[in-house]
Amino acid sequence: MRIESIRCIVCPVIVDIHVRNVEYMDVMTCLREKVPGEVFDYQVLMDCLSRYRKPRDAVTRLLSNGRIIRVKKGLYCFGQTYRRAPISREYLANLIYGPSYVSLDYALSYYGMIPERVHSITSVTINRSRSFDTPVGLFSYRTLPDSKYAIGAVLDSVSGTSFMIASPEKAIVDKVWTDRRFSGRRISDYEDYLTVDLRIERAELDRLDREALHIIAESYDSVKVNNLVSFLRRTGG
Repeated sequence: MRIESIRCIVCPVIVDIHVRNVEYMDVMTCLREKVPGEVFDYQVLMDCLSRYRKPRDAVTRLLSNGRIIRVKKGLYCFGQTYRRAPISREYLANLIYGPSYVSLDYALSYYGMIPERVHSITSVTINRSRSFDTPVGLFSYRTLPDSKYAIGAVLDSVSGTSFMIASPEKAIVDKVWTDRRFSGRRISDYEDYLTVDLRIERAELDRLDREALHIIAESYDSVKVNNLVSFLRRTGG
């Protein structure tokens, strides 16, 4: 009698789990058909859950079993099992908070200008400074006024995913301008700051486009940035 009672309880549970798994597979198939990359928004997710009476409950279950990951409110990516390619954190940085583009320490590391691997994805934005600690990494944003923000970003692409990132020249200008620990009042201060504090090799500095630096510096109208450009012009390249 006990065995039969257990069967009566367990069998419907197993059937229910199986039905849910089939339904979730349908949702994931729908998402993979709609999303060419690895990142999607809330509207796409709701489209694939349109036949559910309680789509938010379904979202909670999809998150709990790791089929999808919430990067921030309204922004999702596929869980490891359903990914076709690695997630571009640079692309995510553009989406998480904007308008923005990758710059500062992460961009300098991206271009191989500094030896350290930077784990936080650093960006600049015209909005207030913010940070987002997400399941796929830490994303930080520093404010730049509109006039300083507009010049120097480029479109780059990795494995077919495009994103906005500062050019090498813009990245180093952004770093100098936002670094409150460094006053940059004297041109002579830049030797130690760039080669010792930031550990940028002289060869990397020589590769910077001086004309591009001059154009970017004009938009900053900053003694600190002008001193950077003057130092780099004096030291070759």
